[in-house]
Amino acid sequence: VPGKRTSAPQSQPLVTQNEVVIAPSASVVAMLRREAAGRARPSKAVAVLADPVFDSHDARISVRSQISEVRFAGAATHGNGQLPRDVQRSWGDVDASGVPWRLPRLLFSRREADTIIRQMKSEDSFEAVDFQASRATAIGPDLAQYRVVHFATHAMSDSRTPALSGIVLSLVDSRGKPEDGFLRLWDIYNLHLPVDLVVLSGCQTALGRDIKGEGLVGLTRGFMYAGATRIMASLWAVDDAATAEFMAHFYQAMLKENLRPAAALRRAQLYMRDQERWRGDPYYWAAFQLQGEWK
Repeated sequence: VPGKRTSAPQSQPLVTQNEVVIAPSASVVAMLRREAAGRARPSKAVAVLADPVFDSHDARISVRSQISEVRFAGAATHGNGQLPRDVQRSWGDVDASGVPWRLPRLLFSRREADTIIRQMKSEDSFEAVDFQASRATAIGPDLAQYRVVHFATHAMSDSRTPALSGIVLSLVDSRGKPEDGFLRLWDIYNLHLPVDLVVLSGCQTALGRDIKGEGLVGLTRGFMYAGATRIMASLWAVDDAATAEFMAHFYQAMLKENLRPAAALRRAQLYMRDQERWRGDPYYWAAFQLQGEWK
């Protein structure tokens, strides 16, 4: 009506009306489809690696090794020397604060893992926590039996030097003795992981570096190369408690209601957005995105 002032319509997030999936490129999606069409689907449902042990002073270590310890206050050590140089350099690239290496335990990742596993039959799922959430478990052949592989731990997505990216798993054994727990990007490229979905429930796991002729190189590209049809990863440093609740609803929608991953992601995002505790800030519900095949 001429002369009548009207308020502009309030904008709404794209996810309110749409499922959102990021396709690296049309050729990558075509490749993922060809690979998925030519293989048998894994027989089991979900494998979860969560709540690893980073510190020899962790209360889960019942017997302290008197020979060597991993120290995270001040200079970090690994056995009698420094932690692996690539891990230290990656931490320096990712964390510009200058604070010495220290990885806090992600207490809510244990609740996240337990909630996922409780929705499944025991013979259809696998939960690796504490010391079992190790690099050896991650590179072993058993994970290829599962349709979904879920990592709930710290990750380092190094946009300056993508080769230094990786996932941090248990850095000590049950006696507090140091072990290599860094699943490096080249480890991921060498995995055989022909699964439907990899979930990287950590901070900034969807990031990478845009390299001319290669595209975005990072953790998600590595898991696609390893055979995963889809990867769900985060764009920023996520809140531990919010992520645990988000993942509970994502898996409820996907495993119990049989929604496709893209639809389950949207369902979880809308649920979190409607909760009073998280409603005011997309930081709590919009971090995760799905990359790869959208069907």
